[in-house]
Amino acid sequence: MGTLGALKSAGVRAGEEVVVPAYGNAEVTEAVVGLGAIPVFADVDADSYCLDPAAVSDVVNSRTAAVVAIHRFGRRADAGWIREVGKRHGLLVMVQPEPGAEPEGAERRREVATYLDGKLRGVRTPEPAAGHTYEQYVVRVPGNGRPDRDAFARALRAKGVACKVPVQAPVYRMPELRRDVFLPETERAVDETLALPLDVGASRRQLHKMVSACNALGGLLQPAF
Repeated sequence: MGTLGALKSAGVRAGEEVVVPAYGNAEVTEAVVGLGAIPVFADVDADSYCLDPAAVSDVVNSRTAAVVAIHRFGRRADAGWIREVGKRHGLLVMVQPEPGAEPEGAERRREVATYLDGKLRGVRTPEPAAGHTYEQYVVRVPGNGRPDRDAFARALRAKGVACKVPVQAPVYRMPELRRDVFLPETERAVDETLALPLDVGASRRQLHKMVSACNALGGLLQPAF
């Protein structure tokens, strides 16, 4: 059952508010709008890129009916704390996707991620977490936000590293979903994050080549003050 069907089945009605992530894809927000409910965006945790329970608590009010949390990049949302917020306010809490069997190749992805964690310099590597399956290996590029990140990405691609920007814009800036909202951690995540290729079949030599390309560039970037 999709998000729209789950919200309907749970009794969420038109005009009620549903707390959703602003960092990520738009499908959940579109489902809320399709139901006639009102999406309310909450900020993300800087380490997990999932909903920050404190930010959820800040936007809950008497009109709030539900919270939809999304696992991001293979890192699980803090479902325990979010459900605690939901219990305190009498809200439906949906966590998508619900944890199941680990995807194929997860252990190898962890091995590659551990190698990259120990070798990369000049970028902020993902925070380790229990159960992280590294569906994407997302680093932060320090400096002046988007200009430095985008220049870094172009330089890596020129060296043959197939990196990509994982989230192009906050959901609240997308056409037809635009809202007058500013969420600082979401904005920073959009401006600084870059997904490096995490190929489970990559040789140590291939990984070393990517690390060398990143490190040659990363050392040139300094955080802005």
